[in-house]
Amino acid sequence: MKRKMWTALILAATTAALTACSLFQSTYPDKRPGEDAPAARSQETSGLFGLNLFGSGKKTDEANVGLGVNSFLWRASLDTLAFMPLASADPFGGVIITDWYAPPESPMERFKMSVFIMDRTLRADGVRVSVFRQTQNSGGDWMDSSVDPKTPVDVENAILTRAREMRSAAAQKN
Repeated sequence: MKRKMWTALILAATTAALTACSLFQSTYPDKRPGEDAPAARSQETSGLFGLNLFGSGKKTDEANVGLGVNSFLWRASLDTLAFMPLASADPFGGVIITDWYAPPESPMERFKMSVFIMDRTLRADGVRVSVFRQTQNSGGDWMDSSVDPKTPVDVENAILTRAREMRSAAAQKN
């Protein structure tokens, strides 16, 4: 009797686990050869044996779009940091990391920035910027230096201003 109960319990747990797998969506865009943009379309999911125990069975169009963060903040961040070389950009995680940049007017110092987009909506607290600064000593070595606390806030404000401009331009087109 105990063996049948354990078998039934394991079968029920396995069924629940397999059904739950249908809820997970790939974060990779559905791009086919020859297409310029990811295909955004609704899909039906049926779960195990046509049953979906843990969800509505609908994937929204928004879930199939390529960016995992607010597109205006993403593009505004790239526009704002366009003068710096990029080391890494992750549109799904919302992280942009620049490489070191030495301004032509002050070659003895260099800057590096990290931008974190925190939300899918365009909000003032949806973006965080970290700024790193190094100065070159007389021996030619780069030493970490302090950054004015106002600098990251100024960059965040520039990104937010650009994102709002982009959103307004997109609303006027529609």
